[in-house]
Amino acid sequence: MKLGVNTVLFKCVDAKSAMKAIKMAGFDGVELSAIQGMCEHLVLDAWETQAPLIKAAAMEAGVELLSMEVASLDEDRLTKAFKAAQYLGIPVVNVGPGGKSDVEEDIVAAIETLTARAKLAAEYGVKLCCKAHVNSAIYSTPTTLRAMEEIQLDSFGVDMDPSHIHRAGEKPEEALAQVVSRMGHVHIRDCKGPGPSPGAPADQACGRGEINLYGYFKALVDAGYEGPVCLEVIGPELTVQQAQAIASESYGYMNAILKSMNAR
Repeated sequence: MKLGVNTVLFKCVDAKSAMKAIKMAGFDGVELSAIQGMCEHLVLDAWETQAPLIKAAAMEAGVELLSMEVASLDEDRLTKAFKAAQYLGIPVVNVGPGGKSDVEEDIVAAIETLTARAKLAAEYGVKLCCKAHVNSAIYSTPTTLRAMEEIQLDSFGVDMDPSHIHRAGEKPEEALAQVVSRMGHVHIRDCKGPGPSPGAPADQACGRGEINLYGYFKALVDAGYEGPVCLEVIGPELTVQQAQAIASESYGYMNAILKSMNAR
């Protein structure tokens, strides 16, 4: 099980600096943020010129490129993301489902779009992963199971984010067993309160919130999950020192749990 950080946490600095900070915190690798309007450590419209620089920066920092987050389901952006991922050796590209919760037309459309994008991902040897997301068409374990049932493609997987499942009123440590067979990625963070927001960035540090992350990691280990687990902390831009503190605290918490289970 590899531990990483989504570079969105370090959106105040460039990708090279973010990778060095993430390595300093103890992590194995990074999830490259390519989220338009939030954090583009890889600008997909310029991926051909930027990707070699990203590859060199990762080698210099000593981190693995574990995944990429695009969020958007736009075909043009994802095509560029898949090409960049293929070049960089990134196995997983993460997106959200879009749409609104409990609207039948929206979940049908989300599943149709995810199916088409997963087929596209397969052309580049990449897995497309989607997570249940608060207020979106796929937002809970039941809606995730529906997508799993209807998208029977090896190039489609689940990005299991316990904070969104927690905000759906479920217990992530219990829900995991239902979806782990198709899990290709984990976005990890803690959460205070029922949402819709996961709380301030500092409260998303692992161990500060209400999620039973010990139980969640035990479920991951018991299931034999071996994919990336990437810290994703969202919110207002932080200073490097603030971001470093959140990353380091979260790594210490997760690493200690996994060591106690002989999983690190």
